[in-house]
Amino acid sequence: MNATALDPDTLTPGARRILDAAAELFYERGITAVGVDAVSDASGVTKRTLYDRFGSKDVLVATYLLERDRRWRAQLTARLDEVDDAVGRLLVPFAVLEEWTRGNPRGCAFINALAEMPDHRHPGYAIAVGEKEWLRDLLESLAADAGFEDPAGLALQLLCLHEGALASVRITGTRVIASAESAARSIIAAARGTS
Repeated sequence: MNATALDPDTLTPGARRILDAAAELFYERGITAVGVDAVSDASGVTKRTLYDRFGSKDVLVATYLLERDRRWRAQLTARLDEVDDAVGRLLVPFAVLEEWTRGNPRGCAFINALAEMPDHRHPGYAIAVGEKEWLRDLLESLAADAGFEDPAGLALQLLCLHEGALASVRITGTRVIASAESAARSIIAAARGTS
């Protein structure tokens, strides 16, 4: 599987329709449950056009994940730009998560995708893993900027809370995010006391 995602910003109008239809279907029904016939029907283009634009379902899946990753990162970094307090910036991912899940009630598309793509050679696998690594690295950088003694350790704890809330939102609703943010505040306060 040497295929890679396409740049979502350079898609033709037909490819954009395919990606938009696929994104909705993959997120709502699951990647393995949705075949190219369903995507073709939903997008109003032929299967031939789908294959001409993407080459394979794997590339379409990877492109779907890449676009979703870009949207998440852009939303999160835009909110970070609004917060000056170094410690407060560590809580921004939780605030953004609450906003994000309002339009994405099926939990994390990346966790869902990883559950469906155990093969690390799938072109979407690295994108899904990369999204999680990016968030961990971002939290570590924010913790370092705030002067915490063990930024990597704090980042991992916050990532666990963030991802646990995201995985639980389908069961508990968004109130789990508020609980995770409250726990994050406690962890941050405890880490600040030892810094």
